[in-house]
Amino acid sequence: MSSFSNPKKVMIPCRFSFLHCWEPDSVNGSEPKYSVTLLIPKSDTATKADLDASIQAAAREAISKVWNGTKPPALRFPIHDGDGVRQSGDPYGPECKGHWVLTASTKRPPQVVGIDNIRCQLAPQDIYSGMYGRVTLRFFGYSASGNRGIGCGLGNVLKTRDGEPLGGGQATAEYDFAGIGRAPAAEI
Repeated sequence: MSSFSNPKKVMIPCRFSFLHCWEPDSVNGSEPKYSVTLLIPKSDTATKADLDASIQAAAREAISKVWNGTKPPALRFPIHDGDGVRQSGDPYGPECKGHWVLTASTKRPPQVVGIDNIRCQLAPQDIYSGMYGRVTLRFFGYSASGNRGIGCGLGNVLKTRDGEPLGGGQATAEYDFAGIGRAPAAEI
């Protein structure tokens, strides 16, 4: 759902996994960054088309600005098939089945808001891996350490609804006991 004047920027609906919006995370000793892995259902062809268009716009720009006028033959892309395997050869987790998997990161903390009030930052306990929402992304070309490809920058995060927590984290009491809602005085 791209409505931005920048063709490399897009807003997409997704489910969040490996959500690091409050504390930057370091992977294998790399510079710590705020990041999130996005799960996009393969059935959502409109979102996939928006992602592909933004990635292609970033690649076109990178040919002249990053890759010295030539598109690299072995270009790395940020979207992966959740039904396949990771670069390491390990399979993706069960939550990735039937989804496109994309990781976005940033050096600055993103704003994380809820659909009921986009002017107010959510508290850390209100966001978790497994919730659903929308995210803004910006794609860019890179050339570093012999690797060339398209990277994905994380913009802002919007929580639209709860979901089953992922990653073995402890569920909130509100999630575990949803629908019970009896008044404490009624129990004896």
